[in-house]
Amino acid sequence: MSGGPMKPDIHPEYHTINIIMTDGTTFTTRSCYGKEGDTMRLDIDPKSHPAWTGQQRVMDTGGQIAKFNKKFAGLGVRKTA
Repeated sequence: MSGGPMKPDIHPEYHTINIIMTDGTTFTTRSCYGKEGDTMRLDIDPKSHPAWTGQQRVMDTGGQIAKFNKKFAGLGVRKTA
């Protein structure tokens, strides 16, 4: 790389935006997201995601699992005549 200036008119606009974490804390960063001064509200971040916290949360209260078990309850069971 030569370290010279970037080619004109081929890069997206890079500007400052505000980030709101799941716990309500905020910070400012630079991004191509939105317009200057826009706010991005995160649904998942390092403070809440199990990959970073090491804590698993059960998201399903039985709805999807119960539906699966009901749908495939007889699978593999042969009826004799």
